[in-house]
Amino acid sequence: MTKVQADINMMRQMPETAEDHLPNAHPKVAFGKVGILLANLGTPDHYSYWPMRRYLNEFLSDKRVIDYSPFIWQPLLQLIILTKRPFSSGAAYRSIWNKVANESPLMTITKAQTAKMKQVLTERYGAGVIVDFCMRYGNPSTGSKVKALVAQGCTRILFFPLYPQYAGATSATACDQFFRSLQQHKWQPAVRTVAPYYEHPLYIEALAQSIRRAYDALQDRPDILICSYHGLPKRYLTEGDPYHCQCQKTTRLLKERLGWGNADIVTTFQSRFGPEEWLKPYTVEEVARLAGTGKNKIAICAPAFSADCIETLEEINEEIKDSFQEAGGQQFTYIPCLNDDDAHIRALAAIVDDNLKGWMD
Repeated sequence: MTKVQADINMMRQMPETAEDHLPNAHPKVAFGKVGILLANLGTPDHYSYWPMRRYLNEFLSDKRVIDYSPFIWQPLLQLIILTKRPFSSGAAYRSIWNKVANESPLMTITKAQTAKMKQVLTERYGAGVIVDFCMRYGNPSTGSKVKALVAQGCTRILFFPLYPQYAGATSATACDQFFRSLQQHKWQPAVRTVAPYYEHPLYIEALAQSIRRAYDALQDRPDILICSYHGLPKRYLTEGDPYHCQCQKTTRLLKERLGWGNADIVTTFQSRFGPEEWLKPYTVEEVARLAGTGKNKIAICAPAFSADCIETLEEINEEIKDSFQEAGGQQFTYIPCLNDDDAHIRALAAIVDDNLKGWMD
């Protein structure tokens, strides 16, 4: 065999790459990776007036959140609400702000969750998977992160809204923004979205473990556990939003996993906004009512939040706590969200595994 024939045979055995088929002037193309994009609600860049105003404007202008006619709502929002609310909301954020990292706790925790998810999923799937996070409102924006994943060669993206229970004002608007971001790309990646996981066994088990740990650390067992979920207008339920039902099922499954009775646990809803009726019972009123009936020791958790944020660290652990104590309550225990707890990360990673089937088998 001549040297030329040997070289030809060797070249035939070498695997082809995408670059072998590109003309010299073709722009560089990266492809073949799978992106995992975790999504949370969002956070202002700072608690001062203008960052708060920008954040609140984006949030409260979302028609999934406030579905009133913009001809009525926008003048009210721009001329009245956004002149006052950035001050009160900014003060609330200032009370919980991570001053070392100069960011909100939600940002700090989401970064920690992403780092752990990246470690777990890289160990399972190697360098073919890229894990990142985005925020529906504020930064890092969904569009910027989709763009970054595509630039890194992600031709498939799994979009994972970190909301256990589905609601139009959370899961749906996150997906809306994700799909809008895809409109900016000439070569769109193939995509999947993760369904709500309110009844996933590992999620329920992670909740149960956090409750047990908190109760074991207390000298006196609480009289009742309150599962406080973010509220929605009651009208949304009658219009077909499944959120209320999924919250109730999460509480029931948690109760069963703990082996408790009906008197040991209750479902409530917090964070009302505006004049119309919201899902009841309202957490802030229910804790006062319980204190008035002699239940002076309560614990409260927030199963709808994957990470501690303004609604848990400030609203629950300050406003709702004050309501309980002013009504005569004595022992108030807030049980943190699952955050980057290892059991939570295992649950989230298992959900990702299920959704990658056919892509990473």
